[in-house]
Amino acid sequence: MNPDLPNSPVPEPVSQTGLTSSASYTQSNLAQSATQLAPTFSPLYQQIKALITQSLQSGEWKPGELIPSEVELAVRFKVSQGTVRKAIDELSAENLVVRRQGKGTFVATHHEARAQFRFLRLKPDVGIQQYPNNRFVEVKRIRAPAEIAKLLDIKVGDSVVYIRRVQSFDGVPTILEDLWLPGAIFKGLTADLLNEYKGPMYALFETEFGTHMIRASEQLRAVAADAVAAELLKIDIGSPLLNVERVSYTYGDKPVEFRRGLYLTLNHHYQNELS
Repeated sequence: MNPDLPNSPVPEPVSQTGLTSSASYTQSNLAQSATQLAPTFSPLYQQIKALITQSLQSGEWKPGELIPSEVELAVRFKVSQGTVRKAIDELSAENLVVRRQGKGTFVATHHEARAQFRFLRLKPDVGIQQYPNNRFVEVKRIRAPAEIAKLLDIKVGDSVVYIRRVQSFDGVPTILEDLWLPGAIFKGLTADLLNEYKGPMYALFETEFGTHMIRASEQLRAVAADAVAAELLKIDIGSPLLNVERVSYTYGDKPVEFRRGLYLTLNHHYQNELS
């Protein structure tokens, strides 16, 4: 535990209103890898999917880069092209890779325009969705309180980066967010870096810290604005807000971010697609 890090309580929520090198793999290699990955049997395409994911995680193919073709991967893993295609299909459905007609399959990146709104579900009632402007209210390193440590799968007292920001659309403050990030992963993340970067925050995390957000789990509830939220969002105390708590994960289902956002929905709505 670093004695220089201040203890900082977790802000209370507002009151509620209601894979590897290019060496080829033999079938025995695949069986061994599958045994290590899971104690139970998994289909061959799932084993190939896991091996490709390992290459993504290790950085063999970086975000935005072209991965080997299905034919090349089939030769590499000594399986049929159909098996590889099925594995790629699942990786594409999970947004780990992106297929481009006539060009091949690429590692997904948060720098792509199509990915910028994947984790931003607040949309305007009228008009085209735009990326918000950020104002960083506070950026500091603190010791992880128990709740945050549990959510990020770290130890109580470990260093975490705490960020508070206000996001505005057309000059109107609309989202107040508190974020907690593992300090060991996000070394060098400062207010200056955040203010200088103009793209999506997840793209910054990907480029500067090698951390690619794969998926997120969210909980939503209706709340009333407290004094702090009211001041920062320029609304009345008690105004209705949507509270969204999110844990974001990278490869290996490792949690690397917890955020709590308060959304003003006077001119926006939260949209999610289920399939």
